[in-house]
Amino acid sequence: MTKQGIQTGFTRRGFLRENAMGLGIVALASLLEDEKLLGVPRNVKLEPQKFDLTAKQPHFEPKAKAMISLFQHGGPSHMDLFDPKPELTRLDGKTYDGDVGFSFIKRATKVLKGTPFNFSKHGEAGTEMSELIPHIGSIADDICLIRSMHTGFNGHEVSIRYMNAGIAGVTGRPALGSWVTYALGSETQNLPAYMVLTDPGGHPVDSTHNWSNGWMPSIYQGTVLRPKEPRILNLDAPEHLRGSVQASNLTFLGKLNRRHAEKHPGEHELEARIASYELAARMQDAAREALDISGETEATHKLYGIDEEATREYGTRCLIARRLVERGVRFVQLFHAGQPWDNHNSLHTSLPSACKKTDKPSAGLVKDLKQRGMLDEVLVHWGGEIGRLPVVEGDPKTGGRDHNGQGFSTWLAGGGIKPGITYGQSDEVGHKAAENIVRPNDYQATIFKLFGIDHKELYYLHNGQEQKLTVSADAKVVEDIIA
Repeated sequence: MTKQGIQTGFTRRGFLRENAMGLGIVALASLLEDEKLLGVPRNVKLEPQKFDLTAKQPHFEPKAKAMISLFQHGGPSHMDLFDPKPELTRLDGKTYDGDVGFSFIKRATKVLKGTPFNFSKHGEAGTEMSELIPHIGSIADDICLIRSMHTGFNGHEVSIRYMNAGIAGVTGRPALGSWVTYALGSETQNLPAYMVLTDPGGHPVDSTHNWSNGWMPSIYQGTVLRPKEPRILNLDAPEHLRGSVQASNLTFLGKLNRRHAEKHPGEHELEARIASYELAARMQDAAREALDISGETEATHKLYGIDEEATREYGTRCLIARRLVERGVRFVQLFHAGQPWDNHNSLHTSLPSACKKTDKPSAGLVKDLKQRGMLDEVLVHWGGEIGRLPVVEGDPKTGGRDHNGQGFSTWLAGGGIKPGITYGQSDEVGHKAAENIVRPNDYQATIFKLFGIDHKELYYLHNGQEQKLTVSADAKVVEDIIA
């Protein structure tokens, strides 16, 4: 008699005969495991993976322990800031004979536009930079200026996602900060590992995708600080619940949470939520102290431009970023409202305005880290997702520049980067990266190398598939810029 394909009334001899192979495999596996000889594919875990933010060992000795990314949304015009092009100036007003991809065809022209701004040499290396960024020019010997960035896409969102999450245009993937904190955890358990400082004017283009955890547990998502005081709401408990009352409540809640988590093993979102509650309690003192810049010296405030109206807000965020990494936060990102570097119109006025806000605070951050002995271990990034075209958009005298993902500039400082160098070149008019091209996955692989991470070996198992940040098969570490 059979029932649903399963024979009944088996004899002992029949059972052993039919299942001998299964029992043998179980016994053999047990013996091999005891002797540590059991081979396991790397995407198969014998135990459920545990996700937390405790500090973890990198693949090899790191140079950087933390990173501050000053992301410049909109596409800073490299030929007007970092990449002087005498040939473009000579050809000003002439028709460009190369192929151009325009984003705004109705205002498009092929009339070449030389920079209206003067360049001069800075530092011992004589790095040429624009008059619009004198303070960044003053740290020329501390930065590595890359003049050959390339996404291959002219759009903002598609390039932002490529630069920040590894694949052009795809949403729902973890950001760079999520990958770094997933791999290394945090040096502090009293503050979030990945923190985001947004602009009072609102979120940047592509909004929360910029700091998304994607399909990773939510503990790896960027924690957003409010752009004005109080930067964290409800940091203090109501007065009647403070002290021993709050401590008792938190202890009791912790026991309930742990008991509930034990009944639901592998529920990563539950574990993340519990971890967030516990972190929130620890942050009551740590965050208040970290975000309070009133104890910083007058000289420090001036260094960041906090004493000036134009630079006060961005300078304050740069100073807070330094205080956060100083206290063990792994990854900090600063963003602008919208995209202030998207200078389609009035290049003569809109570009200087964006520079005025960011130049002094950005340089002040590098100088402050250096004088405190922190720059060797803190990596600073300054750059956007695209550059601008060498041709004018709109009126030749009053117009601006359209998008250009074929070639643009960015810079890095500290954290194991070679200081005082330029790397790569764009063509004679600044349209395309022409030498030592650096693509987003190369940039990300290099960041990982500085943190002691092998980008080829760092993966996250999602729906049974190994997912990586650097998805390009030819992604490479830019070894020439590493000290």
